[in-house]
Amino acid sequence: MVFPSKNHPPATISTSRNYRWTVVILLFTATTINYLDRQIIGLLKPILEVEFTWTETDFARIVIAFTAAYAVGLLLFGWFIDQVGTKLGYSVTVFFWSVAGMLHALARSAFGFGVARVGLGLGEAGNYPAAVKTVAEWFPQKERALATGLFNAGTSLGVVAALLLVPPILSRYGWQEVFWITGALGFVWLLFWLRYYEVPAKQKRLTAGEHAYITGGQEPEAAAKASINWFKLFTLPQTWALIAGKGLIDPIYWFFLFWLPSYFATTFKLDLTKPSLELILIYTATTAGSIGGGYLSSWLIKNGWPTLKARKTVLLAFAVLELSIILAQFATDVWVAVGLISLAVAVHQAWATNVFTLASDLFPKQAVSSAAGIAGMAGAVGGMLFPMLVGGLLDGYKAVGNLAGGYNVLFTICGCTYLVAWTIIHLLTRKPTLVVVDQLT
Repeated sequence: MVFPSKNHPPATISTSRNYRWTVVILLFTATTINYLDRQIIGLLKPILEVEFTWTETDFARIVIAFTAAYAVGLLLFGWFIDQVGTKLGYSVTVFFWSVAGMLHALARSAFGFGVARVGLGLGEAGNYPAAVKTVAEWFPQKERALATGLFNAGTSLGVVAALLLVPPILSRYGWQEVFWITGALGFVWLLFWLRYYEVPAKQKRLTAGEHAYITGGQEPEAAAKASINWFKLFTLPQTWALIAGKGLIDPIYWFFLFWLPSYFATTFKLDLTKPSLELILIYTATTAGSIGGGYLSSWLIKNGWPTLKARKTVLLAFAVLELSIILAQFATDVWVAVGLISLAVAVHQAWATNVFTLASDLFPKQAVSSAAGIAGMAGAVGGMLFPMLVGGLLDGYKAVGNLAGGYNVLFTICGCTYLVAWTIIHLLTRKPTLVVVDQLT
């Protein structure tokens, strides 16, 4: 069924039949900047730990400060964006994290960096709730996983951009300038967002035909404005399925994000003051995983598979593939390690794309940002706890001269966790029921 689009404003300026993909470009760029900003400290870790005499545990605490703030921010911004809408909500979150990113340049101690990371974590938390809600507003269900995969590919490009930008800025200026320059990029994005973005019902660049295509099968606008009881989300098994999918798995990617540069520097003597082809290839692989994972489940749905069955089938396949990271502990050649870890991070992004899309599959549009925020909060809490294990484990193995052994244990944990998460998701969603507004009011 296609609902009428009589409320859609007439096209008064240049229009496009595929303007929704322009929106994806905006989301992709914001996500790229988001991950560029958060990755900076991981690349600067070898330099900062010498200048400020950090231990592995000190760095873990800085990571924990970011993830704790990120957890709180996901709850706050998930609720906030559902209240004020995607245009204003996204603008606030990007402004907040850009300021915080630049303020890292003023830190002069582990505590100072921890404070700056708190600000960055609070602001960056709004990216995914805003982006997932935007996709739910702008795409029919059969295209949402692909759209999510495309914007989620910005996570890898952000890391690659950091790998390419940090060394020349660092060699020409210093670590403070790295934070000033990269932090300012968010303000550039904000100018484009304010100029080119509106929700479909208000977007004058959108043709009536594309508006009808987007809204086909979705609830009418009047229903979409109904307010929800946020706390009732915690009473639903669908919410807990998202919590499992993010809470158990996000900490693994954060481990890859923050500790991989150090792993390659210590295990394979990689020089992080120069652009690293090894790390660039690893993080570029996540792009293929993000887009491919979204395309695969969307393809199954277009070919007649029930939506939830398609999502869970590809999640199971990715969980099995992720077991390959366990083999990294036996790699003695840097390129074998690159290959195995590239596969692992690509599979992770394929998993993440489909879990995020589950939020728009299982919840009405007015609750998508809140549901995504709660799920992301669970991932951030896991990301806060996991570094405690990582820092303590690596310091313990380092003390006995076997740092590689610590990474081997961590790779084994990472490989097995996806199957555990999939089992929980499957048990909680055996009845593929869409949450309706009446359950949340």
